[in-house]
Amino acid sequence: MFAIVRTGGKQYRVAPGDKIVVEKLAGNAGDSINLDDVLLAGEGSDLKSTSGLIVAAEIVAQAKADKVTVFKKRRRHNYRRKAGHRQQHTILKIVSIGGKGAEKKAAPKAEGKAKTPAAAAAAPAKEQKAAPAPKAEKPAAKAEKAPAADKPKSTKDAAPAKAAAKKAAPAAKPTKKK
Repeated sequence: MFAIVRTGGKQYRVAPGDKIVVEKLAGNAGDSINLDDVLLAGEGSDLKSTSGLIVAAEIVAQAKADKVTVFKKRRRHNYRRKAGHRQQHTILKIVSIGGKGAEKKAAPKAEGKAKTPAAAAAAPAKEQKAAPAPKAEKPAAKAEKAPAADKPKSTKDAAPAKAAAKKAAPAAKPTKKK
């Protein structure tokens, strides 16, 4: 059996046991991952329905591609820019192509409908709990900003402040003797 899956903006033809290199996916080596975006599936020349079809894969490694050098130049303008890039990849081993996704997809939808009234009731409670925390932090932030009020806010105010500081401490400077 084969399937065509989409991940990272690209499409891959996979079969159980294949290893593919895709754009970086979250996870560590040994983790299992499900590819839900199945575009086409079949066996031989027969095509099968892709509704609820999931491709199960295992992360073999997280790797980086070879370095690519990007060099820009404009003739006779003394313009040269050099940059490099290493794309991050994930190496996947396809474990199976199966239809277990329909059960997993159906369960969250049913829970979502059941939670809608409960979520509406719980949402105000969450907002009430979250609202006092930022209000408690704001006075502390204002208290921290109060000592900073002694400093000048702009460069226009900086010159008079420096002059006042020089007048206040003339004894600290040593005098030059001829």
